[in-house]
Parts: sequence; C-alpha cells; structure tokens
Amino acid sequence: MRVVVTGGAGFIGSTLVDRLRGDGHRVLVVDDLSRGREHNLADALATDTVDLEALDVSRDDLTPAFDLFRPEVVFHLAAQIDVRHSVADPIHDAEVNVLGTIRVATAAAAAGARKLVFTSSGGSIYGTPEDLPVSEATPVRPMSPYAVGKVAGENYLESFRVLHGLDCSHIAPANVYGPRQDPHGEAGVVAIFAREMLADRPTTLFGDGGNTRDYVFVDDVVAAFVAASGPLGSGSRFNIGTGTETSDLELNRLVAAATGATTEPVWKPARPGDVRRSALDAGLARRVLDWQPRIGLTEGIARTVEHFRRLESPRPVAG
Repeated sequence: MRVVVTGGAGFIGSTLVDRLRGDGHRVLVVDDLSRGREHNLADALATDTVDLEALDVSRDDLTPAFDLFRPEVVFHLAAQIDVRHSVADPIHDAEVNVLGTIRVATAAAAAGARKLVFTSSGGSIYGTPEDLPVSEATPVRPMSPYAVGKVAGENYLESFRVLHGLDCSHIAPANVYGPRQDPHGEAGVVAIFAREMLADRPTTLFGDGGNTRDYVFVDDVVAAFVAASGPLGSGSRFNIGTGTETSDLELNRLVAAATGATTEPVWKPARPGDVRRSALDAGLARRVLDWQPRIGLTEGIARTVEHFRRLESPRPVAG
C-alpha cells in the first residue's frame, strides 16, 4: 500500500513510518522539519521505500506531491501541538491545525486517496469532564484554540467524507510518551523527567503533584493508527489511552526508579489552567478496531529512559 504520513519526521510520525515500512508499505513523509527531525528517519530514508518531501501543510501546495505519489491512505499528524502557544498565537495555530488539515484533505481527495486518518486530541477536546475515564459519548468542550482546532479538523474531514467520498477516522490519544519524544515541549513530561534525571538535575513538580494524566506508549498509539486505516471506523473518533490515571508525583517516582536518580524534585506553585485529572475510555477502539494498550507504564518508561540514556552516552572517538 502507498501511504502519506504528514508530520512523519516527528516523535509519533517517525515511529509510525517505521511501523509502516516494516509492514511492507511504500511511504511518503511530508514534513517541514520545523519540529520534526530528519535524523528520526535516518534508517527509513536509507531504504528505497521511504521518501521525504519538505513541505509546510499550512502554506505549500500539496497537490503535486500527492498526485505524483497517489496514496491510498493519508495519516495526518502534522500539527502545532503546544496548547500555550495556541493561546498566545491562535492565528498561527489555526493556520496549521485547521487550514493545514483542509489542505491535506483537499490534496488527498484530489489524488484519489481512500482514507485519511486524523490526529485529534483526547487530552484536550473534552475540557474538564466530571466523570472519568472519558468516552467518545462525552460532549466536546474545547477550552483552548488548540482544542478548538482539533474539533474543527474532525468536522471538516466529516464534510469531505460526505461531499467527496474521502473516508476518515480520528485518533484521539491521551498523553503519548516514548523514545524520540521532544524533551523541550510542554507535553513531553516523561522525556523531560528522563533527561533531567539522567543529567543529575532536579525535576520540577507543580502544585501538590496530584494532577493526573493517562500515559499511553507510542507503539500502542501507532498500532491504533494502523488499525484505523482499514475500512472499519468510518467517520468515528477513537479515544486511545489506558483508562488509568497516574499523578505527576507517581510518574516522577517511576522515572526516578528507571534512571536510578536520587535528586529530589523542585516544587513550584500550581500553573493556572492545568487540568486536574485526565483519563480516556478506549472501549470503542477495543470493540471496533480490536485495539488495546499492550505496553504498561513501567515497561514504557524503561524503554524511554534507555533511549535517552543512549543519546546521552559519550560517543567513541574515531581513530
């Protein structure tokens, strides 16, 4: 199968590219490399089954590249992912996350693609619901421009499904973590903790450390994307998470155990606007896609720490 992965040089995108090429598919990566890193694709680009087009989904005409490649499925992961940046600059957020999605869908439909699998956001589109874990039946209540843009993307793609016959499914992950995660972004707390602890620097906890998140390993999220690329789940959103809440303090302890760190965290006041609790009900994905998380948090953290440990290890001097 011929597939396009937008944002394919990023954390989740490059992991998806590796899975797809391992499954025998031909892959075109579309990424402007503003956040994604070409070195994430080093192994993939060394083969003859993966190509990279440096294109900006929010500004460039994607149609020529899509027309030439003729994908059957498009995985749309390219996005502005920083919630705080969306609040500071909602216009840029909408250019990337709304107009960019429309550009990708337009190019996919024109190229005759069968399906577009979209990256929504299970951690933001529901706002602060009273009952956890959150199912897809929970009304969306986006509280940031980022979340609004993700809901808008789902709605635009539904219109393309009805008007142009471009099928779609929406993957709405919880807090994704794993190797290649950016330790400098606001969402990469596992990577942030791992890098700081491996460097023997103190980590930072906010408030009482009791905020909770649902942490799902990147390989499990990639498996959900692949499962949604078939005929099942037409027009559906799938929450992808474990349903388990882990507090910031407990996560800090788990990463410390994996790294062997003994440095105590620094405590700072709670950040305004932080969601207190979050967890997703992935029952629909289990029933429709036969998907379930397979990597537990302890194992996933160990894999993530080992990735960053290798990055931090001194490289041998040639000669």
